[in-house]
Amino acid sequence: MTVHLQKILPGDIEKESFRIIKEEFGPIDMDEKSFKIIQRVIHATGDFSFKDTMRFAPGAIDAGIKAIREGKDILTDVTMVASGISKTMLAAWGGKVICRVADPEVAARAKAENKTRSEMAIEMSLNANIGIVAMGNAPTALVQTIRSLAGVPPADAPLVVGVPVGFVNAAESKDLLVEQNSRYITNLGRKGGSPVAAAIVNALLRLAAE
Repeated sequence: MTVHLQKILPGDIEKESFRIIKEEFGPIDMDEKSFKIIQRVIHATGDFSFKDTMRFAPGAIDAGIKAIREGKDILTDVTMVASGISKTMLAAWGGKVICRVADPEVAARAKAENKTRSEMAIEMSLNANIGIVAMGNAPTALVQTIRSLAGVPPADAPLVVGVPVGFVNAAESKDLLVEQNSRYITNLGRKGGSPVAAAIVNALLRLAAE
């Protein structure tokens, strides 16, 4: 047998993974908070290209941490993102994860208005107690979020974690986010997905607890 597995205790696997990522990352020319978020995204995906494609609006990370500490809720586009977020850590601050994509009312309105369920779920659920909107799947949901927040002062707007994956309007919706929103965390291009969105939020939860 030519494959040699690393001998490591289960409790040390994550710590060793983060050590390897930091070692292979190369020179770190960014602030510590941004690095910790990108590091967790790489941990979730195994993809170092995110170190070059991630984008943070000025003050976005601190806005996300503030929203968490204030007990604001997190709205997601799909159940996979909601499932990946640490609800225990969020609950410690009083917030909860909301995902209405499977609600019958959302499905009925989406069909009637010829919209995707994720898009309609965002439209129907974006309110004053939403502190973070996290989207990893549906570009339509991200576009709807951008439209819904147009004209909202940055101080009153939620943080938008917009990282949809795909080939139809995924990259374009993220470009639109960077162009038209001033409180975002995203990555450029087609890559993204529910694990990326959840990893970003979980990194923010850990930063909030520091």
